[in-house]
Amino acid sequence: MSTEAAEGTRARAAEARMAEAVIDNAMMESMRAKIGVDLRIGHSINNEEATRIAVAKFAGGVGDINPLWTDAERGTRSDYGAPVAPPSFVIGCFSGIQFGWPGLGSFHSATDMDLLAPIYWNDKITATCRYDGFTGPRPSKFAGRMVTDHFTNTYRNQRGETVAEIRWQVVNYERATARSTKTSRKPLEIPHPWMPDEVAEIEARVLAEKPRGEEVLWWEEVAVGDPVASLTKGPIGLTDEVAFIAGGGTPIPRLKAHAASLSDYATHPAWAFRDPSTSAQEPIYAVHYNEAAAHAMGVAYPYDVGFQRQCWQIQLMTHWIGDAGWVKHLASQYRGFVHLSDVIELGGVVTGKEVDADGEHVVQVQTFARNQRGDDVMPGTAVVALPSRENGPTPAARRARGAS
Repeated sequence: MSTEAAEGTRARAAEARMAEAVIDNAMMESMRAKIGVDLRIGHSINNEEATRIAVAKFAGGVGDINPLWTDAERGTRSDYGAPVAPPSFVIGCFSGIQFGWPGLGSFHSATDMDLLAPIYWNDKITATCRYDGFTGPRPSKFAGRMVTDHFTNTYRNQRGETVAEIRWQVVNYERATARSTKTSRKPLEIPHPWMPDEVAEIEARVLAEKPRGEEVLWWEEVAVGDPVASLTKGPIGLTDEVAFIAGGGTPIPRLKAHAASLSDYATHPAWAFRDPSTSAQEPIYAVHYNEAAAHAMGVAYPYDVGFQRQCWQIQLMTHWIGDAGWVKHLASQYRGFVHLSDVIELGGVVTGKEVDADGEHVVQVQTFARNQRGDDVMPGTAVVALPSRENGPTPAARRARGAS
């Protein structure tokens, strides 16, 4: 064997590899048989109790600096009457699960959620996840064929009250095809080559973006066409992803080490791959912080988590509406990847106002999340309830525990 051939063989051996499969009738029949099933999710439950520390770690892990979530005195004097967690906290309890379609790659592609009640410190949250079926297969320029799974997560507190419901979608694709497919798009320069003055401007902007907090945003003072105050994330680094995990983010399954992880991988080989640099087995979830894993998934560079991006949309809204408002509904689509080193500017515009069927004064918002290349990587919508000068209790007070 020539020196060049030997080097090529070693390079191929050094590539991280994941199980690969194509979508066939047997696979689809197996998945059809599972439609309507409440899934076993114990291995992917990351948190159950909204303790003071758990709430602080989650808020820190998504980069939310609103003291309403972390300052007990602030929470007590708010319209909630006691310390509360950010509404996105349910995502830190349970977000998603690796399920079915062995050998296919997958991406979280869309979320539609209702936020129904506040989560108070020390509440216990119980999550369930139902598999609602799939659509497809359909052709894809990215990966040959793909199917889209549909799930519903429901979250209840210790009082049996439903605090949130999340309907979410996962695209499953033929991994080998994705890795070999050549696209006509101009290759991205990753990591992004930021200049020091650019980074300084971005970080100054991040530090200047403050939550509205106790300042009231009145429904009567909002007009169609008004912009939503911006929220900036980035340049996104490895620790941002680690902080999201440490704060109760979305490792699927829950991250473990040594014998604990090897026991899981021996039972579920599709949960892991072998890192070519360290020879250690790593979870598929490592695509969010491990370059070899991202390459094996058919992606150029590590990227963010879908539900992490969802938390950013929720934070965008809670920052804008203030502590007395309430986020009732959100929907978003995850388009493209947010790679490490990217900068994302979130914002939106008011598209409508009304008094809804619940008698609340609400505002409809169209939201965006644009990277430094101008791509909207998370187009979405939101419905928020705002205090009205003519409507008595604020939305937060209406939802306070014990309120009539």
